[in-house]
Amino acid sequence: MQLIGELWILRDFIVPILDVLLLAFLIYKVYQILVQTRAIQLVKGAFVLVFVYAFAFFLDLQTVLWIMNLLAPGLVIGLAIIFQPELRKIFTRIGQGRFFGLGGQARPLQLEAVMSAAEVLSYRKRGALIVFQRTVGQKGIVETGTRLDAVLTSQLLITIFAHDTPLHDGAVIIGEEKIIAAGCFLPLSEQLDIRRSFGTRHRAALGMAEESDAVVLVVSEETGALTLAYDANLYYDLSIDEVRRRLRDLLNLNEDESEDDAEVAALAD
Repeated sequence: MQLIGELWILRDFIVPILDVLLLAFLIYKVYQILVQTRAIQLVKGAFVLVFVYAFAFFLDLQTVLWIMNLLAPGLVIGLAIIFQPELRKIFTRIGQGRFFGLGGQARPLQLEAVMSAAEVLSYRKRGALIVFQRTVGQKGIVETGTRLDAVLTSQLLITIFAHDTPLHDGAVIIGEEKIIAAGCFLPLSEQLDIRRSFGTRHRAALGMAEESDAVVLVVSEETGALTLAYDANLYYDLSIDEVRRRLRDLLNLNEDESEDDAEVAALAD
């Protein structure tokens, strides 16, 4: 009986600690997702409203409390609507296992083939849109284009994005160690604060990064600048080495794998 009593005392001590640690972990993970989007500004605004309410409650400001209580239901519904893309992103990551740091990422073969093509396309100022599929499948996007299921080579990418070819205006989807499809249409971002100088390709890349966990490489037709889109953000005018480094990290490719990719790409070329 004494042992059982000690176990219950230990349980009463451990459970509150686990409760606090789990809540802190969940808050941290949600913050990690929100900080990558515009929603973090809305979170700050929500904290300001909470502070105002606490201040009014402490000083017993009846008029302010009456107004805030009147607006509270509408604010809750409004926040749910405003946060809808971020909520969808959170639940998508939970389904993928990435929310808890679980789950793997697909390893696209021959990264150097893509880098070689991107360098040539950038030099020639030929627009390109290349989507690296990760854990979220892109069947709906693939169906908007032409399915290829082709071996990934730099020559094929350069040919696809050549001027006056039927597929050069759409996006190429890379996954399962090959070019799955080309000429695909991507969802356009609805962000209002995106640069006005960005064209359809950049908006499509950002829209794709908002809707899924894909990584999108953009080559600007006007300037030849290289841009990466992932986690609902655009990273504009990156060097070829910076693009290579980020793709290695995002696609879980280490140095040895990238060297193997370079050798395979050279043989394919």
